[in-house]
Amino acid sequence: MEFSTQDKGRYTEVTPSGRLNMVAAPKLREVIDGVVSAGGRRIVVNLAETTFMDSSGLGALIGCLKLARQSGGDLRIAAVQPQVNMVLELTSMHRVLTPHATAEQAFPND
Repeated sequence: MEFSTQDKGRYTEVTPSGRLNMVAAPKLREVIDGVVSAGGRRIVVNLAETTFMDSSGLGALIGCLKLARQSGGDLRIAAVQPQVNMVLELTSMHRVLTPHATAEQAFPND
C-alpha cells in the first residue's frame, strides 16, 4: 500500500492506495502521526483508492482518529469504496467515522 499526503489549506489529505490490512495499518498510523506532529489538525483520509479494508485497517483508522482528537484536531474519511463501507456498517463504525462523498465535503468552509 502506498500513501500520498497533500496540504489542502483547510485540511491535510491522506490518500492510501491499495489494501488497508494488517500489513498496511502500521504505515497508516505512521503517516497520520507525521501529519499530526507537523501541526496538521484537520485530516481527511481519502479512501477513493482503497479497495479493501479488514479489522486491522479499521483499528488503524480508529487509532488515527483518537490521535488527531487528542492533539486538538479531527480526522474524517471520504470517498469510501463499497467493500470498505460494508466493513464500517457491519461494525457500526460509520457512526463514529461518518463517510463523506468527497474530501472537500469532509471539512466544509467553517
